[in-house]
Amino acid sequence: MDSSYELSQLFADGGPMMYPLMICSLIGLGVIIAKTWTLWVAHRSAINVMENVEEAARGGSLDEAAEIAGATPGPAAAILLAGIRRIRQTDLRKGELEQVISTTGAIELSFLERGLVILATIANVAPLMGFLGTVAGMILAFDSIASSGDVEPATVAGGIKVALLTTAAGLTIAIPVNIGYNYFVARIDKLIVDMEESTQKVLNLAWDLEREGKLRVVA
Repeated sequence: MDSSYELSQLFADGGPMMYPLMICSLIGLGVIIAKTWTLWVAHRSAINVMENVEEAARGGSLDEAAEIAGATPGPAAAILLAGIRRIRQTDLRKGELEQVISTTGAIELSFLERGLVILATIANVAPLMGFLGTVAGMILAFDSIASSGDVEPATVAGGIKVALLTTAAGLTIAIPVNIGYNYFVARIDKLIVDMEESTQKVLNLAWDLEREGKLRVVA
């Protein structure tokens, strides 16, 4: 109860700039939770789906391979699904299959990167908002000095408190958001590697099936 009261009091003492900082923190938290879930789901079964799809396809059942890929969430599975669905309909020698897979990969990458701009913006803007609150607090402090004509600690304490609270709030928001942003970038880089592996598996599979006579190359 005392802790809750102290936080509420600190928020109130921070002045008007605490409200946009609070909004930034809520947006950042929401994006971090959403991205954590999305990337976890995307990465969870990437390796398994590549192995299962390749095994089914090399066993001669492209339909079963497509069903496995379609039932698995994530960008790697999406690329496998797009490639297998078009593997019988594209001209391998004209690079049509590569174009289909490349388009799917670009769409999936765009989905994975969604929300990163928001995190980057918050990480940059939150400290600036805190510094703006600092400037506002110092203005209040000097205004108090000018009004009283005396430099007593109690006179400037209110303005300095505003300055320190907003600075602390801005940095408290920016630091974890920036860490989250860098973590998500690293996770997306790993998923890009998974997508490239899926692309190569589909292309290798297509040419292997064509050499074995199980796939007709469109003339």
